Amino acid sequence: MTIGIIAEYNPFHNGHVYLIEEIKKKYPDSTLVLVLSGNFTQRGIPSIMNKWDKTDISLKYGIDLVVELPIPFVIQSADYFSYGGVTLLEKLKVDKLIFGSESNDISILEKIAEIQLNNPEFDNLVKLYCKSGYNYPTSLSLAIEELSGDKITTPNDLLGISYIKTIKENNYNLKYECIKRTNDYNSDKLEEEISSATAIRKAIKDKVNIEKQVPKEVLSYLNKPIFIDDYFKYLKYKIITEDDLSIYNSVDKDIESKLKKEIINSHSIDEYINKLKTKRYTYNRLSRMLLHIILNFTKEKSILFKNISYIRLLGFNDKGRIYLNSIKKDIELPIISKINREKDEMLSYEIETTKIYGLIYDNIDELIDKEYQNKLYKEEL
Repeated sequence: MTIGIIAEYNPFHNGHVYLIEEIKKKYPDSTLVLVLSGNFTQRGIPSIMNKWDKTDISLKYGIDLVVELPIPFVIQSADYFSYGGVTLLEKLKVDKLIFGSESNDISILEKIAEIQLNNPEFDNLVKLYCKSGYNYPTSLSLAIEELSGDKITTPNDLLGISYIKTIKENNYNLKYECIKRTNDYNSDKLEEEISSATAIRKAIKDKVNIEKQVPKEVLSYLNKPIFIDDYFKYLKYKIITEDDLSIYNSVDKDIESKLKKEIINSHSIDEYINKLKTKRYTYNRLSRMLLHIILNFTKEKSILFKNISYIRLLGFNDKGRIYLNSIKKDIELPIISKINREKDEMLSYEIETTKIYGLIYDNIDELIDKEYQNKLYKEEL
């Protein structure tokens, strides 16, 4: 049995350990394949740990094979994120996707996925709620509740619905299963053992001790955590000097002048977003929009990068290597273990975003060199 996980590990914490341990209890002989978002995340912020550190810690805690979710699928909406992650697992011949869920009710998630895919009223209701002044996520939830009778607002359940939709819409062979989340995903308060990544990031920023919330090995990777405000000066420069901000993905003409106006007297990303925020433009939507500007993710790129064009290996152990060798001949996509020259445009863009991520590093060369020279094989402990 091969089990797939899609994750960001921002950062890797005790909740992630719990999910891996639960999978291993239920499927003790399984091979675990992780699709990992790299140096940036779906929330519109940089990863607090770089992709190579996240890969190392994943392999130490039971993952057997780590592949990278290409950046265009990381930094867009949940449906793009889901499509990229699920498609990679399908291409890698994984048997089953397992994900965390607040409701832990797969039948409800399946029912809602079917409604979104097959009920013509769904899209009409979403548009109607949007026209009534609700933002898109709220409109989505209200339409779901009206058609299904179920109120789903929590992020992992919504992401789980996107996973199931991707599988059904593309007739993938991938099975799926959920495991109950043991904490509040959005809480910014530290719990005794298992806390949300949001709470842990806040604690790190506030210099609060997180020894109880993350495995001890993770602490050594957090000597210099990365935050979105580290890139604020680059964002400010781009917005001030760029003539046409609407070239960037998710930037509409109607917000362009406000982006220009509010940047001058803003001193942090959070302050800036709060000045821009409206019912239509939610905090998360604005976060992704600003990241698109920082990363030069244009509308042209979003059209160009619609499909998965390669499988990029980030790391594996013996079990992962054996599995990879067993399926290699049946995989139609190129498997990239070493980058010599970026022939693929999406991969070239991935390297470009790594260079942007590394702008705040003391030794940017070391980070960029890892893209070309990092050792992928790790011995099992």
